[in-house]
Amino acid sequence: MPTNARADTDTTARVARRYWNQHVTGDGNWRRDAFTGSELRAAGEDLAALRSGLGRPAATVPALWRYYTSPVDGRVTRELEAEHAALALYGLHQQSQSVPMHRRGITIGAALRALHRSGRFSEEAVDRRVAAAVHTTAVPALLYRLRGLITQLRSVQQPIDYDQLMSDVWRWSHPEHRQRVRREWGLAYHAWGPSSQDQPGAGRNGEGVATTSAPSTL
Repeated sequence: MPTNARADTDTTARVARRYWNQHVTGDGNWRRDAFTGSELRAAGEDLAALRSGLGRPAATVPALWRYYTSPVDGRVTRELEAEHAALALYGLHQQSQSVPMHRRGITIGAALRALHRSGRFSEEAVDRRVAAAVHTTAVPALLYRLRGLITQLRSVQQPIDYDQLMSDVWRWSHPEHRQRVRREWGLAYHAWGPSSQDQPGAGRNGEGVATTSAPSTL
């Protein structure tokens, strides 16, 4: 197998092994056991372990080690840091939810637009929280802001694409990519016109919603 093809295959396999993808299909439904047909919902003890990583550096929480899929070479990579952050936020987002909070194609900007229009919270307050998040530069500060926003998204059962969020956190750690992520989030958050995404929990990208592909390394 050519080197590039092998690398692509390895990356695809890693993405499939990520915790949320083990339990949720691309269209946002719980996977089912091949023999019993029962839903493969995220276990409560798993989600508690994931939440234990909130506010903690990657690789410092033993409860999370078995959930990592990022390759390591004796050091904590930015990819591992991004996966740790996404796992912890997913554990928070999925807590006490019967429907999956991961759905492919829903960017954080699009999800926050749905939150803004949900009527559950003051639009001005959501605007302030979103602005505070996008104006951060350090990843820990971004994650602190996202933690509050994810809690609000959970309250309206609005899913996001956790593969994309992991990619965005990875890019945020690179100054040369950070501004592009801000722009993508802003375009999605302020997208003109109604769409199915404007209904919390709808879980579909509407017209004008910006999405991006994850870097090949992720």
